[in-house]
Parts: sequence; C-alpha cells; structure tokens
Amino acid sequence: MGVLNQPIQDPVTVFLVIVGIMLVAPLIFERLRLPGIVGLILAGVVVGPHGLNLLERDETIVLLGTVGLLFLMFLGGLETSLDDLKRNAKPAIGFGLATFLVPMAMGTGALMLMGYGALAAVLVASCLASHTLVSLPILSKLGIMRLPAITATLGGTLITNVLALLVLAVVVKAQEGDLTLSFWLFLIPSLAVFTFTTLWGVPRLGRWFFRKFGHDEGAEFVFVLAALFVVSYIAGLIEVEPIVGAFLVGVAITQQIPTLSPLMNRIQFIGNTLFVPFFLISVGMLVDPLILFREPKSLLVASVIIAAELLSKFLAAWGSGKLFNWSFPGSMTVFGLSVAQAASTLAAITVAFNLEIVDEATVNGIIAMILVSCVASPWITERWGSQVQPVAPETTSQGQEALEWGKRILVPVANPSTEDNLLNLAILLSKRMKGTLLPLHVLSDRYGTISAAEQLKQQQLLATAENLAHGAVVAVETIGRVDDSIDRGVLRTAAERQASLIICGWKGYSTYRDSLFGDVIDKVINHAAVPVLIARFPQPLETVQRILLAVPARRKLSAASQLAIVVAQQLAEELKAPLEILLVLSGPQTRQPSMEWRDRLPETAVVKEGQGNFVRQVSETFSEKDLLILPARRRQRQGKWIMHREPEAIAHKHWESSMIVVYTPVGVSGSYGYKPAEPEKSAASVTPEAQNPLPL
Repeated sequence: MGVLNQPIQDPVTVFLVIVGIMLVAPLIFERLRLPGIVGLILAGVVVGPHGLNLLERDETIVLLGTVGLLFLMFLGGLETSLDDLKRNAKPAIGFGLATFLVPMAMGTGALMLMGYGALAAVLVASCLASHTLVSLPILSKLGIMRLPAITATLGGTLITNVLALLVLAVVVKAQEGDLTLSFWLFLIPSLAVFTFTTLWGVPRLGRWFFRKFGHDEGAEFVFVLAALFVVSYIAGLIEVEPIVGAFLVGVAITQQIPTLSPLMNRIQFIGNTLFVPFFLISVGMLVDPLILFREPKSLLVASVIIAAELLSKFLAAWGSGKLFNWSFPGSMTVFGLSVAQAASTLAAITVAFNLEIVDEATVNGIIAMILVSCVASPWITERWGSQVQPVAPETTSQGQEALEWGKRILVPVANPSTEDNLLNLAILLSKRMKGTLLPLHVLSDRYGTISAAEQLKQQQLLATAENLAHGAVVAVETIGRVDDSIDRGVLRTAAERQASLIICGWKGYSTYRDSLFGDVIDKVINHAAVPVLIARFPQPLETVQRILLAVPARRKLSAASQLAIVVAQQLAEELKAPLEILLVLSGPQTRQPSMEWRDRLPETAVVKEGQGNFVRQVSETFSEKDLLILPARRRQRQGKWIMHREPEAIAHKHWESSMIVVYTPVGVSGSYGYKPAEPEKSAASVTPEAQNPLPL
C-alpha cells in the first residue's frame, strides 16, 4: 500500500512529476556512476502504486509506456541494416537459438523440479528466453551499435522473441484445447507473409513517399510514425507481439533514414527523451518489492527464476562469444543487453495468470526477476560496453589527409527549392568528418547596386541552411557575400574561410555558351585549391539503393579516384547501401595485376570489370536507383585546363539518376586517404536528400 491514499489526479501535476523524474533521476545516477535508465526504473518503483503512490499506472501511463516500448524496438531496428544482418546471419541465428534454447532448458528443468506442471514450466521458461533491449540507448551513446556482436544480438533478439511468443501461443492454445491443425496453418504462413511483406513493401513505400514529399520534414516524420504503428498493429492482428512488428519496420525503413540525418536526429531525440523514459518508468511502477517478503513462496520462486535467468543468459552469450570469436567484453556486453526482461515478459505471464496456468507466487517471482534484470542490464552493458573499442584506423599520413578534406565544407546555395537536397549531402560528409559546414550565398554587384529583395532572399537562404544544419547537430557558419562575380566570390570565400572541400550543384547539361557544367562551376573547378564535388540529385539521396563508383583502371590511381573511393565508401556505410566498383579497362595493358591499389579497395565492395568505351560501360551498369560517383580528369588544350565531357554524356543517358563528380586541384597527385577506416570509429554520419542548388 502506498504512502498516499489517493494518487495525483491532476494531469498537469502528473506530467510535471514524470518530466521531473526524466530530468533528475538520470543525472543523479550518472553522478553515482550508474546508468541513467536504472534511475528511471527505480524512480518508477518509488512513485508508483507500490511505493509512495504518487502516480497511478492508469491507461495514459500504459499507453505512453507501450509507445515507448515500440519506439525502443523501432530504434533497435533502425540501427540494424539488412546488409549487417546478412553479413552476421550465422552469429545472429546462432545467438538467437542459444539465448532461447538455454533458458528454455534450464528454466523448464528448474521449475519442474519445484513441482510445476509441464505447461506452466514451459511457459515460464519462455519468459526467461525472451528479452527486452532496455539498454539499447547505452550502446548508441558508446558508439558500438554496428559491432558484429551487437548486430548479432539485435538479430538474435528478433529470433528469440518470436520463438518465445510462439511458445506462449502454443501453450495458451493447448490449455484451451484449441491446439489444432488450423492454428498451425494460420500462424506459420501468416508470420512468414507478414515478415516478407514488411521487409519488401515498407522500403518501396518509403522510397515513393520520400521521392514525392521529401521536401516536407514534418510529413517525413509523420510517415515514419505511421509506418511504425500500422505494422505493429498488423502484427497484433495475426497474434504476434507488436514489438516484433516495430523491430521489423525499423529494419525495413533504415535505408531511407540515414544515421545522422535531421530526420533520424528528430526520431532519436523524441524517442530517447520522451517515449522510452515513459516506458522505463512504467516498468518500475509495476514492481512491488515488499510482496516477496509477504509471500515466502514468492521469494523462493523468485530466487530460482532469477538464478536460472541470469545463468542461462550468461551461458548463451559466453558460448556464442566463444563460437564466433567475440572478445570477452563483447560477450559480456551481449549478456548485459540480452538479460533484461520487461513488457513482453509481463504480457506473457499476465496471460498465463488469467488462464490459471500459473499462480500469484509465480507472477511475483517474474516481477522480481524483471526488477533485478532491468537494474543489472544497464550496469553490465555500460560496464563492459565501455571496454569494447573498435579497431582504430591507422594513423598514417593518408588517414590524416582523409580527415582534412572534410573539416570545412563550403556549399554555395542559390535555389530555395533545391537547397535542402545539396546541403544534406554536405551535412553527411561534414558530420562524419566532425567538420564545419559553410553555407555560402554570393550576390554579384557587377551590373549595379544590390536590391533589398536580393538581400532578403540571401538572408532567407542562409537561415534555411543554418536551421537544417542545426537540426542535424552540425557545426555551421553561414556566409553572405557581395562580389563582382559569383565564381570569384566562391573562390575568395574558400581561401578566406580555409575551406577544405567545395560542393556545388549541377543541372546536368551545358549550353553552347558554357564549357561543361556552366561558366561559374567550370571556373571554380579550374581555380579551386581544394577538392570540388559536383552533385546532381534528381531524386532524394535517401532513396538511393546502390552506390556505383566508376573508376578508370590505370596503373596509378589518381588523386580524384582516391577521394572518390573515400566518398563512395562513406556514403555506402551511412546510407546502408551496397557499394559496387566498376573498373573500366581501356586496353590490354591495364589488365596487368601490378596495379597495387586494387588490393586496397573496400572489402565490402563488389568489384566488377568492363573494357572499352568508358561512357558506354558506365551507362550499361548505371540504373535509375543508383548514385553514380565519378572521379573526373582534366586535360590541357592550348594551355588551358578543360574538363572531359564524360559526366555530361552519362547524365544525358540517365537523366533521372543521381551523380557526384569528383575533382581535385590541378597538379595534385597526393593521397586522399582512400583506404577505408573502421565504421564504428567514425562519428557515424548521414544525410537524407540531395539535389542541385546552384543553377547559376
């Protein structure tokens, strides 16, 4: 019984108490060197009906807690790309089966020795087999979400939770006497169709929506929420726990939401600061610590259940680590992540209690196990996860140069309808390199005084750029400039602000008056002292399904090709898109295996060869859903540097496809760090859409 006879009823006061807990509890526990989410769970115990009785676990708390649980599983799915799951399929399946079968065996045996019936023992054991990823925010904070052991854990979570829920469904049907052939004929096919439809249909629907409405950030966010809850609802209709649907939709839509895009930032911010804390507090409000002492049998049952759960989860994680060569800290992190039990376990045991499969003592023991596991899980995860460090990239001069080109990225913007698209590309590269974004708008006074309307437009463009950068938490310095010409304004700003990279938009064709990209961009390319990326995005960057890098297969890799490989690798990692490298052989002499750089291409890339005309070979491989990256070269004619027209020829053949053309300063032959670094070590970045904001 709580301290107060009646809990707080005023909605404003209720929300004030909850927000106060969200603010204070994590800060206090982090000062005590304990994970902040432990504080949220224990605070829920204190203010809940079994503590001070300040708050009642009413329908509103249950609603927001359920949303928080779905958000938690959805965020876990977003961090898990299908490519990662494919690469770690064996560890994911192995760990998923181990973390299900070991608790099932130990739990069933222990409970049957205590006198439980077969159905009750199997059902309680299935509660031990499932787990809830309450410690997932800790892994995101530590930056180790994409480690193989963690990816295997996320995939294993899906497997063990589905199997545990299947056991629950089977036991319930057996108890009711409805375990018939029709049940199996409905459940298994419907689950298979549901999984396939989600993983196949949601990405296609997402690409269509972002292509049509990608300019509206609010619509993007609402679409993601709608996809989350629609799929979760459908999962419930086919008698599958909604958290399975939430995880699947996260895996399905992850490619449309780059990791460090403004959209991802909003999803994580709202989820981790509002809904997930609601879920953790609501879990704490379920726990009644004193009931264990009022019911001696509950204490005995709780002790057995807790011991079986902790030991079985540890053995599953440790054994999987030995089998798949995970480090001991990695295995312990997996143990900490998989040991927590929460809402799915409560749902299962509540169903069992209502059907009189288990008694109240068992329910109390399960609740005690939930409390212990939810407190232990964050502590173990943070304790060992902080010791899991990705392999540091080599600190060579190449690596240093690879970092330098992304430190200060200058982006000339001129068109408000396409500004967001180009800036998103710059935000991706800038955030990944921990650099600063420099949006620039140049007004030319060559033909007279600048009007007030032009000055207002400049302010609006730069304000939009600044807001977009702040939304992705990127350092930004907006620059408004007046100069006698646009190209001189860009070049002078690059020199004055020490820009390390320039990104310009391109409409995709030239006029008779222009040389290739247009008079302004040509002059920028010819005279820039830093690399220049020319980007053309008819489609949003987030709809890209493959990164295609086309490289002339020469014996010596040019500086532009080196930088193009780095850019392609980074975009592939952050967009979670496969990388394919096309080596175009111009003649028999390029077939020699002595090209030493070929061994240093990204290991995850698919490398293909073609021979003959470069434009024809690229055009035959390039498709509308690809992002083509070209290292461009220049040649001299009558003492003047001019660009080859290969990018324009390819653009004319693939008008609806996206391209990035990479140029490096004339006369530069040094390295741009094309050897890929470990993805976990980077600041992990990403950008959604991109297009062409410099129609100058």
